[in-house]
Amino acid sequence: MLRSFACASGISLVLAANAFAEEAAHGHEDVTLYRVFVGDHTAPRITAFDLEDPGRRWSFDTTGQSKLFAVDEGSAVVAVQSDDDAVHVIDSGISLHSHGDHSDIAIADPAAVPGTLNGPRPFHLIDHGGKVAINFDRGGYAEILDAHALSGGRIETTRLPQDRAHHGYVAPIGNAWVTSVASDAPVEGDAAPKRVGLRQVEADGTPVGEVAACTGIHGEAFSGAYLATGCSEGILTVSAGADGPSFRMLPYPADFPAGESTGTLLGSKSLQVFLGNYGAKGLVVVDPTDEPHLRYVDLPFRRVDFTLDPANARFAYVLTEDGTLHQVDVLDARIAQSARVTEPTSMDGHWNDPRPKLAMAGDEVIMTDPKAGLVRRIAKETLEETGTITVEGMPYNLVVVGGSGVVHEGDGHDHSGHAHSHGDPQIYAGYFEDSQIQDRPLSDYAGDWQSVYPYLQDGTLEPVWQHKAEKGTKSVAEIKAEYETGYRTDVERITIEGDAVTFYKDGKPTKGSYVYDGRETLTYKKGNRGVRFIFRKTDGDADAPQFIQFSDHGIAPAKADHYHLYWGDDRAALLEEVTNWPTYYPSSLNAKQIVGEMLAH
Repeated sequence: MLRSFACASGISLVLAANAFAEEAAHGHEDVTLYRVFVGDHTAPRITAFDLEDPGRRWSFDTTGQSKLFAVDEGSAVVAVQSDDDAVHVIDSGISLHSHGDHSDIAIADPAAVPGTLNGPRPFHLIDHGGKVAINFDRGGYAEILDAHALSGGRIETTRLPQDRAHHGYVAPIGNAWVTSVASDAPVEGDAAPKRVGLRQVEADGTPVGEVAACTGIHGEAFSGAYLATGCSEGILTVSAGADGPSFRMLPYPADFPAGESTGTLLGSKSLQVFLGNYGAKGLVVVDPTDEPHLRYVDLPFRRVDFTLDPANARFAYVLTEDGTLHQVDVLDARIAQSARVTEPTSMDGHWNDPRPKLAMAGDEVIMTDPKAGLVRRIAKETLEETGTITVEGMPYNLVVVGGSGVVHEGDGHDHSGHAHSHGDPQIYAGYFEDSQIQDRPLSDYAGDWQSVYPYLQDGTLEPVWQHKAEKGTKSVAEIKAEYETGYRTDVERITIEGDAVTFYKDGKPTKGSYVYDGRETLTYKKGNRGVRFIFRKTDGDADAPQFIQFSDHGIAPAKADHYHLYWGDDRAALLEEVTNWPTYYPSSLNAKQIVGEMLAH
């Protein structure tokens, strides 16, 4: 079990709380907050702290040394402990929810997610499309986790078996899956099976089609529409097609240093480009669509670590063993500037020896310095050190989560809630004139949404029932029974992008394309009214409903912060349904934030 301990200065917390209360008094404030999670090289421990207030920190016990991954846009941190057959999850306490013209940020203390995922040597982790796939190298399978459940405090998994145990990975591609493949040839002693390529599989591991050759397959990343993976002969790219994944090999150019290959890749989120290692002393820039597909960047010394800048996709940063940090212009495939930032660190020895690791936080490069017991802050524009943070032990692997967003009134900087304005309270309650109603586009409901029914089932929403009972005439039990019927659904997640609506049931997607089909105004028993905004399917999976009807208490175009959804094949019959109203909130919100939203209604 992963345990957490808060250890912050009382004075700093009081001062911070006072400052944050002053901000909240002015309505809403723009907030930029980065939170750093650092795994120790030797001790089974993760330390977390806020970058601008490092005295405010938390400690999490683990089973062993952790490699850390930020998943679901940083709302959760996964600690993979390969040598100890364990995986732990931490709710980072920071979630960002985009509203198009701005993002809302909700911040709370980080917290350990209950439970431990155990299995033989977990290693590669891929976070893509709402799924987190962790390969268990000596088990011959990958565990597939729901990323949004992780940030909601739940570890929910399904298993995808592989033909043979090996050091590889599993990744989602569109509605399909691909997995690395190892040779069936026998091996001697502790030798690992030879990795030979990548192939499509069903969700149960059943092979589909032929193996796309990729000798020594290792390292993977997503960027844009592509997955890329390193091979001895080049970079293998994969994209989703109408008939399943499409594979294409991009061979290493003849003028690249001979005998080297790529085993680590990073994918940009704002440009369709990858950056990988090429041997010990080079980098490769990968463009999956335009020539030249591969360009080489020569480094003056062997590479220690490298990272992409998510805030400015043009640049990456690489540390070499002489202690120099280099800014790499990815578009021009060249070193733009360099500066010495730490003592030399030899790459001789074991691959997991305590050497610095890099991450990005806005305008800074964050670097662990294990032997000095420090986390260094380096300005990315000048490559000058701006400060250091002492971390007990040997700070090693790290991730940084967070960013910038709006904190709304009522969401003080302890950030335990996430509040929105719900507009005119009379309209929200269902009292309005016909002249006020306007048509609404599907984009009002765009985003990634989670059902609140699991929170009813696990008792999270008990404060909501108590609050409603105090305001009305029904008992807590009566209210809970009403919402048990109202919220009930087996569709745990819905994503809406453009005209595409995807329904997830037991993690499996069903997708349809929808167009606006008008609106209907309903009058309820107690005299108030509601408007259903209706969309009709024009294409998609046969199982996708013919009609979907939204009700979110709004009656004119505005971005929805939650909604009730009715779906089925009979438009008129759906309008008669008033007892079952599956309800969805943004997947970026955790359980505590959803409770806060409901209490604010």
